[in-house]
Amino acid sequence: METSGQPTLCIPIVLLALVNLAILGARLWPWQNAMNLPGNGTTGLDPAVSLAAYAGLGFWIGNMRTSASKKALFSASMMGILAGVLLVGLVLIASRQAAEDTVAPDKLQIALLVCATLVLGAAGWRTAKAGNTMGFSVVCTIWATMVSCLMAVTVILGQLYFRAAPAESADPWKQYQGLAIGTPAMQDLVHSLNAVTGFLLLGPIVGCIAGTIFASFGNPKSA
Repeated sequence: METSGQPTLCIPIVLLALVNLAILGARLWPWQNAMNLPGNGTTGLDPAVSLAAYAGLGFWIGNMRTSASKKALFSASMMGILAGVLLVGLVLIASRQAAEDTVAPDKLQIALLVCATLVLGAAGWRTAKAGNTMGFSVVCTIWATMVSCLMAVTVILGQLYFRAAPAESADPWKQYQGLAIGTPAMQDLVHSLNAVTGFLLLGPIVGCIAGTIFASFGNPKSA
């Protein structure tokens, strides 16, 4: 089987997932108190499990051996970084709106989301156009989606970690009983964790759909 030194960005992607997992763990410390979050702690567990899965999946997908596969994954990584820049912009705008108590997404947010989806779809199209199968084209789109979503999640968790508000009581965790009740710090925590879970779980689904649609126009060759 032909091999190549072509990078796939496997190690950086796995490390980024693990760094995000470490930041999440530090923010939720002490971990036993995280079980007081909504859903019997699933609000905190879901992003943690998802990040661990990203690390494992990133290592598995990125460990391709053929030159053509590595080249396709590297190209998809670059597309993922571009889409990630757009998602980071989306996160920053959403953060600014949250600070200004503006809830409804503006046209710029929607445009950034649509453009990011188109870039991810283009990753599948490029892979198929290069002569790869439909299935591998979708895998490359998911790979690009993982890159972009991890970039967005890094910003969310970074903001959450550095703006952690001082405790408003001796045990602020127990004050949180639901989305409408609790300290502002706890509400901010839950909102951020839900956003992280949304990117990590919904992102690959959107990427898979976009990749399938775009790859169908790339005239992929049969394996």
